Amino acid sequence: MTVSQPLTAPWWGADLLDSRPGDAVWAHTGRDVTWAELRDRVKESIGIFSAHGIGPGSSVALRLPPSLTGIWSLLALWSLGAQVQLLDHRLKPAEVQRILDLCQPRHYVHFTDLVSTQFQDECEVYVEWRRASRQAATDHCLVQFSSGSTGLPKVIGRTPASLRAELESFAAIDGMPREGERVLLLNSTIHSLGLIGGVLHAMRAGATLVFTAALQPRALLRTLSEQRIDVLFGVPFHYDLLSRVPNPPSLPRLRLAVSGGERLGEDVHRRFEERFGLRIGQAYGMTETGIVATDLRGEAAPPVVGRVVPGIHTRVSGGELWVRLDRSPYLQDVGAERYVDGWLNSKDLARFCEVDGTLRITGRSDSLVAVGGLKVDLMEIERELARHPAVHEAVVVHGDGIEAHLAAPDGLTVSEIMAFARKRLSNYKIPRRFHISSALPRTANGKLLRSAEMLHAAYAAGGSPPHPDARVPARHLEDSADRPGGPA
Repeated sequence: MTVSQPLTAPWWGADLLDSRPGDAVWAHTGRDVTWAELRDRVKESIGIFSAHGIGPGSSVALRLPPSLTGIWSLLALWSLGAQVQLLDHRLKPAEVQRILDLCQPRHYVHFTDLVSTQFQDECEVYVEWRRASRQAATDHCLVQFSSGSTGLPKVIGRTPASLRAELESFAAIDGMPREGERVLLLNSTIHSLGLIGGVLHAMRAGATLVFTAALQPRALLRTLSEQRIDVLFGVPFHYDLLSRVPNPPSLPRLRLAVSGGERLGEDVHRRFEERFGLRIGQAYGMTETGIVATDLRGEAAPPVVGRVVPGIHTRVSGGELWVRLDRSPYLQDVGAERYVDGWLNSKDLARFCEVDGTLRITGRSDSLVAVGGLKVDLMEIERELARHPAVHEAVVVHGDGIEAHLAAPDGLTVSEIMAFARKRLSNYKIPRRFHISSALPRTANGKLLRSAEMLHAAYAAGGSPPHPDARVPARHLEDSADRPGGPA
């Protein structure tokens, strides 16, 4: 790791606070929040954190619920030159303690677990000094954590230079929010797209951010209409909800709908366009690299994710996408093997179109399994099962065999999904077991669990238990599937 130099504060462009008219609206949360209020709140937070001894080179774990308080607390800590370790508000106490033990921040800024975890204006903040701690050992200003869906979380660091470069890349992308526009931001503000492409880009561009705690489809549509939203940022889950609303109102002002964070399904892409006459755009990236490729206007359908953004260098080697980085993004050993000679292996299976240069992401290299001596891509099975009209989400993993975990809140039987699968998949690709529930378990970061062991542990703990008839007897499958080489 690089020995830290004093972090340049404020690297993120805090001069914006003084350059914007005080009565201009910075954000809307059911009320207008002006730039003057943002200025005052950041300065107030700087005073509070300074009184607790936070300054240049301080290491601070920040865990606050989705809120304005979370945003101006982060900006205040950066203004003080602190290294901020962003923890998800949904982490359980044991998970929080594991990260605190791993990273040893000098201060822990958090909230009481008694508050609501839906987006809110403000929340109470506690600043805790930790005895077993250390100052920042690197020049990273932002530390994030991987979803941990397949094992231990990776500790990922971003430098001021890398974040400034990402902001410049966003600014150069045609279609990004502009001055005077209103952006409904549904992405988490602790994740890269929501924080960098959402909050910080909007601040630099002079766009107004709109936040909402109401995620019901009809409530979202009212917000889009009544708040005169120009740009919508969300994840596939949000677009799935909206695309299922019958006879939705027209949204003539909405010019851009961008999805990021997870793979966008072809069916959601199609339904949304049919409902609203607007194609969902995509923003593809990684926590380690930030934004990599975009197709904001949705010119291509999934699995195409767009063209590589300015300033990013990529290559496809062995079928996998590699991204050029000046240094390893990993601050711990976990994940470090993916960085080789200045290139980071995304583990995404990729291909560039020779005609227009667009990037196609077709799956994960670590989603390939062997069944009876034949290679099977779990993502392929996932995509096909997700085409069933009753399936809202699908995760396919490999445990004792191939397992399909399906979210079908309106009801679905094993016999129905088996008949559907037999029409679309070779026999050796049909899962040995199906788990059907109303919703699938997710990580603390909100991403779907993708480990058989972790999924079963979540069910045992009471998280989205399987439908009573969801488990398919192995005998039934072996009778119905012609598996080369015997059972998988």
